[in-house]
Amino acid sequence: MTVSTTSPDKPRWLLLVALLAGNVALALGPWAVRLADSGPVSAGFWRLFLALPFLALLARANGQKLGGFGRPVLLMVLLAGVVFALDLASWHVGIAATRLGNATLFGNAGSLVLMVWGFIVWRRLPRGTEWLAILFAVGGAAILMGESLEISTATLVGDLFCLLAGLFYAGYLLILQNARARLGSWSLLTWASMAGAPVLLAIALLRGEPVWPHNWTPLIALFVLSQLVGQGLLVFSLRHFPPLVIGLALLTQPAVAALSGWFAFGESVGPIDLLGMVMLGLALVLARGSSPASVASSDPLPDDSGAEIKQGV
Repeated sequence: MTVSTTSPDKPRWLLLVALLAGNVALALGPWAVRLADSGPVSAGFWRLFLALPFLALLARANGQKLGGFGRPVLLMVLLAGVVFALDLASWHVGIAATRLGNATLFGNAGSLVLMVWGFIVWRRLPRGTEWLAILFAVGGAAILMGESLEISTATLVGDLFCLLAGLFYAGYLLILQNARARLGSWSLLTWASMAGAPVLLAIALLRGEPVWPHNWTPLIALFVLSQLVGQGLLVFSLRHFPPLVIGLALLTQPAVAALSGWFAFGESVGPIDLLGMVMLGLALVLARGSSPASVASSDPLPDDSGAEIKQGV
């Protein structure tokens, strides 16, 4: 699959379809994690390991170098890969424990973290809709976690793991801010996956998870949906849209994840859950349009991939 990121002449409808389809593909990733008969962290290892040759081919096909960018940059990218592995490990553990809609929303909390980081960098308090984003985020998270606690303590712990994943993901994006000036998104993903896969394997073994699956279908679906199709369509489309449109498209992820959780696992979503999801979803949309968030992330997976959307990467 060759992804072009240079043509500005693509039809607008095609770009919008690609943006929405990329989000849908990513939203189906948690379903595949839940179906995998390896452990959840082991699924993260296979997700990266199986995708590695394809990511490298995509990098080369798009003219992105895979070497020769200096030791400091390489070390920074490798560090980002380790943090990325911690993000995936936390998120996949959370996916196994909580509802898929919750997992997707909390896993995307990196946008809110980047907004707050922007306040720190610019040494100012929130303004206008930024306060609204914070209030919606706190209120929505409190509602969803309260509903999770009604189900079980384990479900609440799953929410917390997914929220921790969002924090790691924000750190991953911030670490890559300087490296993105020299590397393309596929090259970064290749190196981050190369560094992250062994970390995920080590965590899976320490947790005593089974690593070798009996059924490869969910793992193949996971790496294809999350690392290739979802990521490829976002690289294709994201740079053509303003933050507000990207944020609104992001809302398809928790909706699709919640539907897949209901369809495949009988996970119920009541009116109170919907209220919490809407509030947290609006917070993510407002955070993407925030000036501090935009400056802090500064298109964190270089200019062709606006990646505060949870890519599963």
